[in-house]
Amino acid sequence: MIRKLLIANRGEIARRIMRTCREMGIETVAVFSDADEGAAHTAEASEAIKLPGRSLAATYLNADALIAAARRAGADAVHPGYGFLSENPGFAAACQSAGLLWVGPEPNIIARMGSKREARQLVSAAGVPVVPGYDGADQSDKRLIAEAARIGYPVLVKASAGGGGKGMRLINQPEGAPAELAAARRESRAAFGDATLFLERAIPDPRHIEFQIFGDQHGALIHLGERECSIQRRRQKIIEESPAPGLTPALRARMAESALAIGRLLHYTNAGTVEFIVSPNDDDFFLEVNTRLQVEHPVTELVTGLDLVRWQIEIAEGKPLPLAQEQINWTGHAIEARLYAEDPESGFLPSVGSLRVWRAPDGARCDAGMQSGTRVELEFDPLIAKICSHADTREAAARRLASALESTVALGVRTNATYLARALRHPAFLAGDTSTAFVERFADTLLKPTGAASRSETVTTAALLLALARRPESGDGLRQRWRNNPVQPIIERYDALERSGGGQGEGLSLTVSLRPEAHGAYMASCEGGADAPPSLARVVRRDSGGLIVADIGGRLVNGYVAQGDGHLWWIHLAGETHALIWRSPLPVPDMASANAGSLTAPMPGVIVAMLVSPGERVRQGQPLVTLEAMKMEHTVRAPRHGIVTKAPYAPGDRVAAGAALLNLADEESD
Repeated sequence: MIRKLLIANRGEIARRIMRTCREMGIETVAVFSDADEGAAHTAEASEAIKLPGRSLAATYLNADALIAAARRAGADAVHPGYGFLSENPGFAAACQSAGLLWVGPEPNIIARMGSKREARQLVSAAGVPVVPGYDGADQSDKRLIAEAARIGYPVLVKASAGGGGKGMRLINQPEGAPAELAAARRESRAAFGDATLFLERAIPDPRHIEFQIFGDQHGALIHLGERECSIQRRRQKIIEESPAPGLTPALRARMAESALAIGRLLHYTNAGTVEFIVSPNDDDFFLEVNTRLQVEHPVTELVTGLDLVRWQIEIAEGKPLPLAQEQINWTGHAIEARLYAEDPESGFLPSVGSLRVWRAPDGARCDAGMQSGTRVELEFDPLIAKICSHADTREAAARRLASALESTVALGVRTNATYLARALRHPAFLAGDTSTAFVERFADTLLKPTGAASRSETVTTAALLLALARRPESGDGLRQRWRNNPVQPIIERYDALERSGGGQGEGLSLTVSLRPEAHGAYMASCEGGADAPPSLARVVRRDSGGLIVADIGGRLVNGYVAQGDGHLWWIHLAGETHALIWRSPLPVPDMASANAGSLTAPMPGVIVAMLVSPGERVRQGQPLVTLEAMKMEHTVRAPRHGIVTKAPYAPGDRVAAGAALLNLADEESD
């Protein structure tokens, strides 16, 4: 029996495991890095131990430090969660050698499936179809490019030790192969400590289907049904569901049997996921086995009513599987959406900052790793929360989840909440027309903001609400700010950082006028937005969590307001989040002129590669700088022809968003 469990992870998965442990009466030990001090998962554990350092290598990827923490806490077991060292056979074996019970598959199983290319070879020999590709030992660019030509473009290059889209690149033409191979190696080495790659033919418009399997130490093996994970961006899942829509009974049975056959081949123990690619004509190919709990496991829990973490723990303790295959029942439909700190309208760049206000939605399951005050850091995946719905039908589950996303309040960073809600309400999604190309096929619709008139009206209301929120409370005995002429209107000016499909600001400038009236009310008007007559406005209610309720012209408006960095303010209103910059009435420096000619960082990050030097001539579209944030790379390209005059940063340097990465002068100025 496990008495005390160390969770070698962080964020929402650490909190998820803790929830089951509390129900089972098991004490938990959290670990945290410098960047995670004060994080939500540290407060919920029975105790928390610091792993000195900020980098992943020094903390969550440091097996010796994790085992030392387990010993220090007196833990008798380790649960790895997902990511980090969860699929590292050396860590699993080291835990067992230290006398710690490992909550997961046996190390030899992890090792056999840990190399994706070796896993391909193994299951192919067992008769399970695999995607045509190359999984040989020769890792030279010359051999990989030759094999890509043999396979036929486009091809996918993948990290052998990888998952979650890390180290995966699509190569469309031979000319782009060297750069994509180099980037894939960098990402793979950074995320997994292994730069080994393999190639697969890129199957057009496929579906991504996976089966959850469980095996115990007594030889029993079952599956808990399938999940569809086809809605992806940058080859990383964002929406998952169970059951998969539109699967024929024959295809479902065939994939289930393949999953079990692979499990039997491995003598599989504990939780695992067998993943498949399904072509438009229903040909299925083995993709990989993830030897851990999956991010999307909640949808399986919702349709089966089972606690998969409890199953993991009980199997690790030596107990038999609680149910036989014929005893598994599936009810209704479940969908999960991954809420990320990222900006869909700016190419899904990660958004870093403090989460000023966090409010989980009502009526939905929400596995969140953050809370109000948590900082979204560069070092980690940008996942804020997993929000899940369950209903009798797929359409009802989709509508319920879309509504939950719109009611989720996450102020302080950009998120993909509105983008996800649009996807869930899209006619193609509701019709079950899903594939890994869904995001690209419907990019214009998913990125398209609300109609211009409606958007202008909403931003106008947001500006009025913000102006009211910035006024001290009145009418209830609280002191107002003193003014020598209280009858003159209060003027507030804002620039709206609204987004268009191309990620550009709308350039909307608003001027709010609040003329004080009796009983804490104002005669309010707004210029620069929607055409609306002046109306009486007052604050009805507010709380310390950012909620503000205002009566504006006889209409109650509910919203959440939080101040960001500097003069930036965030407002959640009518299911969407808006960002407004308060304009000081005092003169401010012209930053645009100060930074003329410079190329700025589109996000905070770490310089991976500085590809040019001062004095070098560059052409439009040429890669100049490679940045890394949240384990993903972003390349800054030349917006025009020019000459590099200044390049102040070097690989390894951390830069803030807006930092001048280099200066580019026009060619004729040479």
